[in-house]
Amino acid sequence: MKVFINSYLKQLAILCFLVLFVCTCEKSEPIKQIVIETGSIIDTSSTTVTVTGNIIDMGEGITTYGHMAATDNAFTVNVKRSSLSNPSNIGIYTSTITDLVPNTFYYVRAYATNSQETAYGSQVTFTTLLDAPVTGTFTDNRDGQEYNWVKIGNQVWMAENLAYLPSVNPPSSGSFTSLYYYVYGYEGTSVSTAKATTNYTTYGVLYNWPAAINGAASSSANPSGVQGVCPSGWHLPSDAEWSELTDYLGGEGVAGGKLKEVGYDHWYSPNEGATNESSFTALPEGFRSDGMFNYIGYDGSWWSATEGGTGAWYRDLYYDDAGVSRSNDYKEDGFSVRCVRD
Repeated sequence: MKVFINSYLKQLAILCFLVLFVCTCEKSEPIKQIVIETGSIIDTSSTTVTVTGNIIDMGEGITTYGHMAATDNAFTVNVKRSSLSNPSNIGIYTSTITDLVPNTFYYVRAYATNSQETAYGSQVTFTTLLDAPVTGTFTDNRDGQEYNWVKIGNQVWMAENLAYLPSVNPPSSGSFTSLYYYVYGYEGTSVSTAKATTNYTTYGVLYNWPAAINGAASSSANPSGVQGVCPSGWHLPSDAEWSELTDYLGGEGVAGGKLKEVGYDHWYSPNEGATNESSFTALPEGFRSDGMFNYIGYDGSWWSATEGGTGAWYRDLYYDDAGVSRSNDYKEDGFSVRCVRD
């Protein structure tokens, strides 16, 4: 009896080993996964982006694919997507995402999905363009001078420098309190002669801060409420209004390029980053400082209506920089003026 039981146990052990061996060897086939890559940005507009993608493996099949964009890299904020269906083959595809916000930084990635999973490609970034500029003209009734204007965001700016010139001073004379007006390169005091110069026609007038604000008090408000030297219906922008402009154009680091005239007719090379996509058409009129005119072709400077300490705030653009510099300087310096519509 004991021999029989031992024999039975040995046979049972062998059977269990065989079952375990067979189960170990017979591995289930893994589920195939989708593999997709994000390609490159082909085109952007103020409200769209066109992107390529690459389906490397369709896994168990793809039902929907395309690209998705968002304003955060977790793809949870302002999400928009394109949607294509049932690809027949692996390979490169193109899709367009619509209804984006103008002048906005986005993340974008490829995606593909089926009933079991959603796969994503890596992230790339882009910024939508500005809205097509709305432009027009108006006339300053004081001297009959006609100006271009452009709507940028919620503001309407003069698209050229103010050229109102009730009197003119040589660069050797200046004041922190009295109103002084200059035309770059002109050393005399004749208004008619100053207006006949190419620099006046091209760049307008340089004003010290008392002339720019025209006797008004400093303002930090938005809008400033300070007409200053500007025509009726227009005002001298505050520091806050300048910041609104540069913020709308993507921040001080890149806004200069979007404001500057393109090319080298007036700006010296490299005219870094210049696209003028805002149609602001900023020119390098230089400035008056320390009894001299300086840096025409290299630099453009514009007053605000806001004091800063003993000086006043202004904005600078440079030939070798795509950014905008926010600076504070002496009120006797001669800078340009751009007015904002009330």
